[in-house]
Amino acid sequence: MYKRALVPLDGSPLAEAIIPFLTEIAGPLDMSIVLLRVLEPVPAGIVGGVGGVLVTVDEVRTREAKEYLESIAAGVRARGIDVSSQVRSGRPDLQIVEAARDTSADLIAMSTHGRSGLGRLLFGAVAEQVLRHADVPVFMMRQSTARAPITAPIVQRI
Repeated sequence: MYKRALVPLDGSPLAEAIIPFLTEIAGPLDMSIVLLRVLEPVPAGIVGGVGGVLVTVDEVRTREAKEYLESIAAGVRARGIDVSSQVRSGRPDLQIVEAARDTSADLIAMSTHGRSGLGRLLFGAVAEQVLRHADVPVFMMRQSTARAPITAPIVQRI
């Protein structure tokens, strides 16, 4: 069975919708969770500084991402589940697949809008690319703005 799930989060309520489902199954399965936030690169810039120490935009974004993940991790930890987190920079789909390998995750779990159309079929661009390139099973939960029930996940085994 699954022992470590990688959960990519982008800071949106949509992405976080997978967390309640995972916390329900993680305890009984003795599964740990790795929270991941991927920051897409932005042009270099300086935000400001104090006492001659300059702070870059990347440093600020990384600090905010770590704080965000820690706030989610605290809630998961409160349920008795082993959880860790990491922040990466780069193309989200590539970093998600690489993080799954690096953390020895045996499952990637994420929410998706489930958009329809020629280019997206059922999933968003990042989710579609993760499905295509992941070495481990990808569990996708379709989430609409009306909050689809947790019992309607979409699973693809690789």
